[in-house]
Amino acid sequence: MQVTVTNVDGLKHDFKIVVPAGRIEEMMTRRLEEVGREARLPGFRPGKIPMALLRKKYGPSVMGEVVQEAVNAGTNHAMAEKSLTPAVQPDVQITAFAEGKDLEFTVAVETLPAIEPIDFKSLSIERLKVAVPDEEVQKMMDNIAKSRGTAEAVSEARPAVAGDVVVIDFEGKVDGVPFEGGKGEGYELELGSGEFIPGFEDQLVGVKAGETREVAVTFPAEYPSEALAGKAASFTVAAKELKARVPAKQDDELAKAVGLDNLEAMKKQVREQIERNYAQVTRMRLKRVLLDALAERHSFPVPKGLVDPEFEAIWKQIEEDKKADRLDAADKGKSDDELKSEYRAIAERRVRLGLLLADVGRKNNISANQEDLNRALMNEVRRYPGQESAVFKYYRENPHALEHLKAPIIEDKVVDFIVEMAQVTDKSVTLDELMREAEQAGKGA
Repeated sequence: MQVTVTNVDGLKHDFKIVVPAGRIEEMMTRRLEEVGREARLPGFRPGKIPMALLRKKYGPSVMGEVVQEAVNAGTNHAMAEKSLTPAVQPDVQITAFAEGKDLEFTVAVETLPAIEPIDFKSLSIERLKVAVPDEEVQKMMDNIAKSRGTAEAVSEARPAVAGDVVVIDFEGKVDGVPFEGGKGEGYELELGSGEFIPGFEDQLVGVKAGETREVAVTFPAEYPSEALAGKAASFTVAAKELKARVPAKQDDELAKAVGLDNLEAMKKQVREQIERNYAQVTRMRLKRVLLDALAERHSFPVPKGLVDPEFEAIWKQIEEDKKADRLDAADKGKSDDELKSEYRAIAERRVRLGLLLADVGRKNNISANQEDLNRALMNEVRRYPGQESAVFKYYRENPHALEHLKAPIIEDKVVDFIVEMAQVTDKSVTLDELMREAEQAGKGA
């Protein structure tokens, strides 16, 4: 096999590969022998069919298999010989081939960049710490008391407000046709609870008992049911009754109702839960600071074949945000060219950091185990109450989607691995300061 490098431009490599006719003939004969062991032809026992007859009957179809095998082997040989790893599927073009002749083809491929090792101990990053204010504990206690309270019928004919429970009958349609799971009667829906898809509950604020409304929504693009994902739907909603929440009394009985001994134990558990919530926020900010530090230290080139789909996904979201008037205030006055330039830079940063973290994970044997995957899958299931079976079915039938669940798990493990080695300084901040920092950390890549 002859491999010739015809062009190198950054991460782009072009090859010309020639597989000798003799090698093709060897592969052809071997494959025909395999076929002959299973083939059935009148007058011949299995494995005893003459090669000439096998070649005549099966040659054309086998030749296609052999050429594909030779192309794959040649491409892999070229990559291994030059110590290259393809970033995307190589573009292969057969330039010359005929029976009894050499097979000639070209390969154009973008490869993964070489990544310099990271001295993790030289990284200096800041981790925010915040004490839990008593008022935050009380706020959560109030929410628990509300959730454990009762919904009592409202006697006056007032409009519904957020927090009220509206007893509804509803029927949904897509393109004028009812769909499975889209109908219910006597359903008690708390406005603002987020039980229904985005936009549904908002349109029932102000409804009165006895009133019927038409509610227009769009199912999220990632909705588990493929038949509904991204589809516009209309619901006819009849408000049968309006109820107001009356919170439970905050005492030992409330604590016992949630499985704790007394009110003090309940407050302690609430405080610990808030601390865990704050820890998640501080970790998000810490991760952003770490990624910023890594981005500053690495400027290796990234494959266009990886950046393009990342940018297209970002731009699709920008277009949707434009239509829904959800675009960030800072972006509203910018032209499309300006936005594309900025968000392409973000796409490049994401790809670069993704390659960097993947490299660290690979070199340090960091992976997602089955327990991690099960936990991520259950978290995904909880996002779609009532659609659990559809979610499980989706991930069972889509291995690629399952791989998408693994990626953030491995990324978080790699981040933890690096943080353990980095020089981390703790800084005490107020809750407001933490939230401002977290909001900043949530932007960009």
